[in-house]
Amino acid sequence: MNAVSVPAPATSAPAQQPTRALRRFAWGVVAYNVLVVIDGVAVRATGSGAGCGDHWPLCNGSVVQHHPTVATMIEFAHRSMSGVALIAIIGLVWWTFRTTAKWHLARAAAIAALVLTLNEALLGALLVLLGKVATDQSASRGVYLALHLTNTLLMVAALTLTAHFLSRQRGYMRGSVELRSKGLIFTGLFTILVTGVFGSLAALADTLYPSPTLRAAILEDFATDAPTLLHLRWLHPVISLVAGVFILWMVLRAFRSPAHRGLGFGVIGLLLLQYWIGFADLALLAPVALQMLHLLGADLLWIALIVLTARLYLRPIGCTDGLCS
Repeated sequence: MNAVSVPAPATSAPAQQPTRALRRFAWGVVAYNVLVVIDGVAVRATGSGAGCGDHWPLCNGSVVQHHPTVATMIEFAHRSMSGVALIAIIGLVWWTFRTTAKWHLARAAAIAALVLTLNEALLGALLVLLGKVATDQSASRGVYLALHLTNTLLMVAALTLTAHFLSRQRGYMRGSVELRSKGLIFTGLFTILVTGVFGSLAALADTLYPSPTLRAAILEDFATDAPTLLHLRWLHPVISLVAGVFILWMVLRAFRSPAHRGLGFGVIGLLLLQYWIGFADLALLAPVALQMLHLLGADLLWIALIVLTARLYLRPIGCTDGLCS
C-alpha cells in the first residue's frame, strides 16, 4: 500500500485545540449549505431561475420586492440563503484561523471552501446574466450546470473536511498525516462526482423535456432526433452503478475496523436509499419533491463518503489500527 506523507512545517509549536463551539458551528455550516443546495433544485425544477430577471445580485434591480411572483419569491429566497451561506463561511474561516494553530489542516480546507463558495456565486451569476435559466435549451446551459454542480460538490467536500479536521483528536496538523492509496481513492471519488454531474443533467432534461409516460421517456432517450440532454440521460443510472461498486469496496475496507463500522453501515444505508429514490424518481417522471429528496440523499452520501475516506486514507502517521483518527 503506497502512502504519501504531507511535508512537515518548519515549526514544531504545539497545536491549539479547536473549541466545541467551533466544531458544532462547522458542522452547522455544512448542514446549512446542504439546505441551500436543495433550495437550488427547487429553483431549477420549477423554472424560477429567471424570477429576478437578468439582474444580479439584486433581484429585478431592487432589494425590496413589491408584489413578487412565485418565481421571484423562489429565486429571491435562494439568493438570500446563498448570501447567508457566504457570511457563515467567512465566519468559519475567521473563527478557524483565530482558534487553531498554524499548519492546522482545517485552515487549508476552510480557505478552499471559501474560494469554492465565491466561485459558486460567480457561476450562479453567469447562469442568470447569460440567460441559462428557466426554459433555455442551449447546449451551453448543460455545460454551465455541470460546472456549477461540480463546484457545489467540491465546496461541500471542503466544508466537510474543515469540520472533520476540527473534530479530529489526532492527525490534524500538516506533517502528521499520510495519504494512502491516493490514485484509487481519487479515481473512485471522481466517479462519484461524475455521477452527480450526470444526475444534474438528467434532472435538467426532465425539466426541459417532460414526458407523459415512462415508456415515452425511455424511447426519447434513444431517438435519433432527440436533444443531446436526452441522449445523456440514461448515463446517470449506469454510472451510478459503477460508483456503487467503489462505495461497496470502500465500505468493506471500513468493516475491518470497529471504529469505522458504524459509518460504513450508514454509507450502505444511504446508497440503498439513493437507488430506491432514484428508481421512484424515474418511475414517477421526476416530480419536484422527489428531485429535491434525491439530491438531499446524494449530498448526505457525499458527506459520509468524504468523512469515511479521510478516516481510512488520510491517517495520522504510524496509525495502523484505524482507531486514531
